Amino acid sequence: MSDLAGLPRILVVDDSKLVRRSLIQHVQGHYEVREEADGESAWQTLVLDQSIQAVISDLSMPKLDGYQLLARLRSSKLRRLQALPFILVTGEESEDERTKARSLGASDFIAKGCGGNEILARLNNLLALAKAQVDLDEGRKQMVVDPASELFTRKYIELQTMQALSHVSRHGGDVSLMVFGFDGFDLMEQMLGPTLAEDVGNRFAKMLAAKMRKEDSLGHYAPGQFAVLSPGTAPEYFTSFAERVRQAVEVSHLTAKGRPLSLTVSIGLASVPRDTVTSPGGLLALAVERMQAAMRAGGNRLDSGGVAGAVRPIGVQHALQLLAAKRPDAVKPHLESLLCELWPLLKEMDRELGLSLPLTGLEQRFGERNKAKT
Repeated sequence: MSDLAGLPRILVVDDSKLVRRSLIQHVQGHYEVREEADGESAWQTLVLDQSIQAVISDLSMPKLDGYQLLARLRSSKLRRLQALPFILVTGEESEDERTKARSLGASDFIAKGCGGNEILARLNNLLALAKAQVDLDEGRKQMVVDPASELFTRKYIELQTMQALSHVSRHGGDVSLMVFGFDGFDLMEQMLGPTLAEDVGNRFAKMLAAKMRKEDSLGHYAPGQFAVLSPGTAPEYFTSFAERVRQAVEVSHLTAKGRPLSLTVSIGLASVPRDTVTSPGGLLALAVERMQAAMRAGGNRLDSGGVAGAVRPIGVQHALQLLAAKRPDAVKPHLESLLCELWPLLKEMDRELGLSLPLTGLEQRFGERNKAKT
């Protein structure tokens, strides 16, 4: 048994025990072999045994023939079965039957009675191709997702920025980008160690990702630094969003090694067409430059390149939540709009409950204030 350790495992499927024995003799010493006598048993084995790397199957079998087994594999929800190398053992089948097998996803064919060298060559080639595809897929995945943070990679953010800028050049609109970095991240690394310090940043970034639009992309930019790309968002609204990010970090309750952490971030913003840059690298570099300027200015601030944040109206429910969080300053800019929203309710409450509220005076007072503004 120990002699087979480390050998790739394959499955041989044929209703003839003699044929199975012959195939096994050809590959023994090179592959570990499991065998089944019909397609249905082979299917159950393939679902349960994740170590099987290839299948050699007869075409004519009871219960489930080679065509049906192949069709099940290729339509399976399990990706490993969809791509599993599958060799059909053929006899005197017509070209139409081979064409059908190819259309179902057969990887290769061997003739009954062929020699061991041919079987080994075909198996070796198929497994080498399968490994190359796995390596390629893994490389693509690492290009898109950072394995440590599970966020988008810097390279992927650059590619998304390129696509967004291309769309703007053809159709117009805005592309906004921020890069934010934790202030004093090098000191945090010294205190916690690089791995734990990075984990703290990743935890906040993942919380932020859960609150973003589906159209936006958040990625890991550098140690302790993250980038957010927001296609179609005007810079003034993105500035307001960035300020909410800064505040969220400032009041966050993250801990490490059982101790609460006092964290702040500096944020740099850049946008097109407001900023005259034409490349993804230029837009990212400008956002990083402004983030660094915010850090040099003392940290816990944002540099938007002079863009003032737009104040989005908030609803009554949101206002109550802010007050419960002891953040009345965030509610004050919205008091007039909130009063307008509540006005019909106040009038109904005054009439039904007999509260004798000074509604006439309030209405007159706000009318005068609105005239003064205009």
